[in-house]
Amino acid sequence: MKKIKAILVLFAIFAMPFLSISDPPGGPDPNLNGNGTGNGTTPVGAPIDGGLGILVILGASYGIKKVYSAKKSKSEE
Repeated sequence: MKKIKAILVLFAIFAMPFLSISDPPGGPDPNLNGNGTGNGTTPVGAPIDGGLGILVILGASYGIKKVYSAKKSKSEE
């Protein structure tokens, strides 16, 4: 079982570069059919504020849970 897990992990590590290949730089023309800002500049990426807030909340709740369980296990001893 450990050998199968090791093989799967190695496969995932070696396959990651092939999965992360992107398009060549330049992208589509921003002035065509509303695919960009319309002023000749390249379109900007997606905003990260919503996802970042969710990650901060999840990280804080996980940290609070870990502190609570550590204090609970310490008081039981």
